[in-house]
Amino acid sequence: MSRSSFPRDRFDDLPDADRVGAHRAENPRMRGWVVLLWAALATIVLIAVGIFGTLLASGRIEIFPTPEPTAAPTVEVTPVIDTSYQVVILNATPEQGLATQMKDVVVAAGWPDGSVLPSDASADDFPETTVYYVGAEDEAAAAGLAGVIGGARVEQSEVYQPASPDTKQLTVVIGLDRTAAGQTPTPTP
Repeated sequence: MSRSSFPRDRFDDLPDADRVGAHRAENPRMRGWVVLLWAALATIVLIAVGIFGTLLASGRIEIFPTPEPTAAPTVEVTPVIDTSYQVVILNATPEQGLATQMKDVVVAAGWPDGSVLPSDASADDFPETTVYYVGAEDEAAAAGLAGVIGGARVEQSEVYQPASPDTKQLTVVIGLDRTAAGQTPTPTP
């Protein structure tokens, strides 16, 4: 570059003659498409960050989702017909005679006649026939008894305790599903 190509200024009067015009930068040649490309890229990045931030703030996405707890596998109980249990049968329906009919079914399956006790319950609107057992060790016997009476719900409960702590007891509460108006008739032996 020659001295004459730049207009004179105070730096041109410095004693070092080789530095003439050294303080001046060359005018950069900006191409319009480069500026447009950088502007478009910045716009896309800002829009993407805005959308992601909005989704994150609204709870529609999670960066670190908490794992859903896995359900513990339910242990299938193999039904066992154990005739050593005392069976209390409570008729919780308005229909008379269901407890005696159920007793006949249980006795026919092998329980001694004296260990099956039919009676009426204090309520007459129990919805579903259920076999109740007290301890976890009684569940297989309760499932076996439910199968003997033609299927019933099996549930653990402390409500129906045996009279003696040495007695193993299962309690059948006959529900409205076993009445003439219900869906399931009482099985016959």
